[in-house]
Amino acid sequence: MESSGLPADAYSAKCPTRQVLDHIAGKWTVLVIDSLLQQGTMRYTDLSRRIGGVSQKMLTQTLRSLESDGFLTRTVHPTIPPRVEYELTDLGRSLAEPVTALRQWAERHINDIERARQTAAQQSAG
Repeated sequence: MESSGLPADAYSAKCPTRQVLDHIAGKWTVLVIDSLLQQGTMRYTDLSRRIGGVSQKMLTQTLRSLESDGFLTRTVHPTIPPRVEYELTDLGRSLAEPVTALRQWAERHINDIERARQTAAQQSAG
């Protein structure tokens, strides 16, 4: 925990790294960051279309949280209506490897996970 001079320790309940881990491990965060990694700068509506199932409220909260943590920048262009664009910062781009790996892992193993879920459901029902 750098602010108090102590080393960061995600296993400590008082360490702010817990909040960061909770935030960056969230499904909407992973999908927003991965979308921006793939597409570069994106508008809100483009992100909303790209990430199926995300509500306006959750996307807005996720984007605000990512901006406050320094992972992305929000640029408002003075047009009518205003055009808002989101872009990853260097800090946000530093998540490229773990976020992309996590998404790819989930896509690669979803069939194994679904089979395990079916087996578990059958065992608990029988």
